[in-house]
Amino acid sequence: MPAFQSKTFRRATTATSTLGERIGALYRARLSRHPFLLFGLPFIAVIVAGSFVLTPAAALRYERYDRKVQQVSQEEAFKLGLKGPDGEEGIKRNPRRRVIGDEREEYYRLMAKDLDDWEQKRVQRFKGEPDGRI
Repeated sequence: MPAFQSKTFRRATTATSTLGERIGALYRARLSRHPFLLFGLPFIAVIVAGSFVLTPAAALRYERYDRKVQQVSQEEAFKLGLKGPDGEEGIKRNPRRRVIGDEREEYYRLMAKDLDDWEQKRVQRFKGEPDGRI
């Protein structure tokens, strides 16, 4: 007797097989004939539907973050220069340095700086803000 039979094993459909097993067998039999219709199309549909479902969730996440960032107390607003000491808004902060002349003069002024001699300094963090050090 040979080691392997020439016939492939197929389980006979019996009355004890469940509906799920019968549907699975039917799906596997039809999958080889119509792979895109039975596998590719449902896969693409799930991806597109997931995109539509997750879009409002992502928007909600960013809206909550924006609300958190926009809430600034009066004291913090004064420190940042957004409000004056008497609470009036619209105070324009003076820029650190104005550009005098045209772009070429500014370009040559920046190119004259010694860019090889510099020192890396850490930015001062707010109280309670993680600084990235381990």
